[in-house]
Amino acid sequence: MKGKWAAGIRPRNFYWIMKDRLAICERPGGRGESHRRVRRTEEISWIRQQGFNRIVSLIPSSHNLHNYSEQNIAWSHWPIVDNEDFTGRLGPLFEALESLLARGEKVLVHRRGLTDEVCGFMAGYLLWTGMVPVQSQAVVVMEKMTERPIGSVGRRIVSAAAALPKPKARLSVVEGDEQEPSVDD
Repeated sequence: MKGKWAAGIRPRNFYWIMKDRLAICERPGGRGESHRRVRRTEEISWIRQQGFNRIVSLIPSSHNLHNYSEQNIAWSHWPIVDNEDFTGRLGPLFEALESLLARGEKVLVHRRGLTDEVCGFMAGYLLWTGMVPVQSQAVVVMEKMTERPIGSVGRRIVSAAAALPKPKARLSVVEGDEQEPSVDD
């Protein structure tokens, strides 16, 4: 690819959670009816050009995952469904994210759109790590950062995160991108 499009285009609703380490956006290529293959390719090029080592998809289906592999970007699929009980899953997911960041990976998290699931997941992660010490503050920080309110699903995720034990000292991630993260005890 040559010319001004060689660097690709920034995905819609892109926000840094931790500058140059952790970001969120809507699914590369758009969501639903507006999803376009050319736009997806350009946005994945931009993601690669920015030095992201891993894309974490929270989409319940496996959309786009093969496209990341084709562009030589590692990916993890951590499907989140809005009506699930988040209590049992969040701990291992947060530990896996913490492990990726501790290894120096630059991580981009997405879902079809910038939804409550993404914003709640990130607010919950900030609360779980202690970067934001109070549950209500975690919601407000994420709302200000993304300039959108967090609804009931996102708030349920943050509440579930508040009930989790704080991070363990020893973390590991299952190798193999298609698998769920696990924690070594």
